[in-house]
Parts: sequence; C-alpha cells; structure tokens
Amino acid sequence: MVEYGFDLTDQVAIVTGGGTGIGEATAKLFAKFGAHTVIASRKLENLERVAGEIESTTDRRCVPIQCDVREEASVDAMIARAVEELGRIDILINNSGGGYLFPLLDTPAEKWDNNIALNLRGPFLCTKAVGPHMIANGGGRIVNISSGAGVAGVRGGAAYSAGKAGLQMFTRVTAAEWGKYNIRCNAVAVGLVANEGSRRSWARQGLDEDAVAAGFPLHRVGYPDDIAWPILFFVSTASDYVSGETLFVAGGPVLGGLPE
Repeated sequence: MVEYGFDLTDQVAIVTGGGTGIGEATAKLFAKFGAHTVIASRKLENLERVAGEIESTTDRRCVPIQCDVREEASVDAMIARAVEELGRIDILINNSGGGYLFPLLDTPAEKWDNNIALNLRGPFLCTKAVGPHMIANGGGRIVNISSGAGVAGVRGGAAYSAGKAGLQMFTRVTAAEWGKYNIRCNAVAVGLVANEGSRRSWARQGLDEDAVAAGFPLHRVGYPDDIAWPILFFVSTASDYVSGETLFVAGGPVLGGLPE
C-alpha cells in the first residue's frame, strides 16, 4: 500500500532553469519537503544565489551546475556531476525554455532552430540522459514545463507554440515507453506568470498586472509558486497513478460568448 503525500525526504531532483522564476520556486519548495536538488542553467551567478539561499535556510543540499541544455555534452556532464555529488537521480524537472515572437513570414530559420532546440531538444537530451539512472534506481518522476502556447497556440509564436506542443506529445510517449520501469512523466502547461521577463514585456505594451489579469476568471496573473505546487504534486506519491498528462495551470478558461 502506497502512503500518499508530498514527502521528498532525501530524494534527489534536477531542476533545469533553476536560477530564476519557476525553477527557483520549485527548487526551494522541493527543499522544504526534504529533497536535495541540482539546479542548472547557463548563468551560474543566479544558480549560486539560489543554492546559497536553500542551503542557508534548510538542511538540504543544493548543487549549482552551469549547463546549456541544447548541447548534449553539456547535459551529459551535468548529469554525471549530479550523480557524483548526490549519488542518484529521482526527479527531473525540464524547466529551461523560452521563445521569440515573430510573424511567421519574418521568422529567421536560425531563430526557429534555436527555439526548438531550447524547448524540445533540451528536454529530450535531459530525459534521455537521466533514463538509465532512474531505471537502475527502480523508477523516477519527470515533469516537463510547457506553456499555454502548446495548448492553444499564440500568434507570432509559431516556433514556440510548435516546440511546446511537441513537448507535450514527448511527455505522453515517454510515459508510455517508460511506465514499465516505474517512471512517470507529466507536463505542466503554464499560463501568464509574472516574472522579470513578462513584466518587461507588459511594460513595453503599456500594461500592468491588473490590466493583464482582467480577462481571466481568477482576475490575477500567476506567480512562480503557483506553478511550483502542481509540479510538487506530479513528483509526489499523491499523483502515483497519473502519467502522460498535461495540466494547464492558467487561472481558468477564457471563453467567448455573451459579456458578463
């Protein structure tokens, strides 16, 4: 009988894009529930700050590793060091990502390629690299961070939308192929989340959080912690019979029809 709950005591999690935003919030939440973490991204200074905060406020280890998830050698080195430092890998959060907005006719091929590399190739490389370790350990949990763009698309974001939609299908196939190894794989599709980048974008359009949130049922934007908690659910025994699913966390559905 499985004892259900959020306890991650002494489990080891890798969180890519762990130096800011959703990745930072997720690493800190995991530590509160007992996990040791590896946080990875291209900017080491952000990682070192987050790792310092985690280790100074909890008794959990947090190892910052500089990594470009688009590069196979970089990913392999990150995974090898994670195992060397912490002994095992139980959880992988594929959070690194990002996008460019260009009208389709104006989208340079190199921007398309880089977008797909970051949002789809990176999670593939990380997943493939941790797979043998999880299989050897008797199982694991993987969560891929997608976007509302992967659910409904976004104008001017053909590459980003395609990459995130592909990530959701990659989630399903991973879950189907690796379920026999006791590896679960799910995705969280993220709506509008307030972070440094999104706030800069809203400011360029003359918008603030209240204006952005007005069209959503909950009348607020999301914050990194709003996403970290569903991620925790997916890596915990509370979701032990859930695999291959995408949870859209976006403040409620926006529907057409009569005005309220």
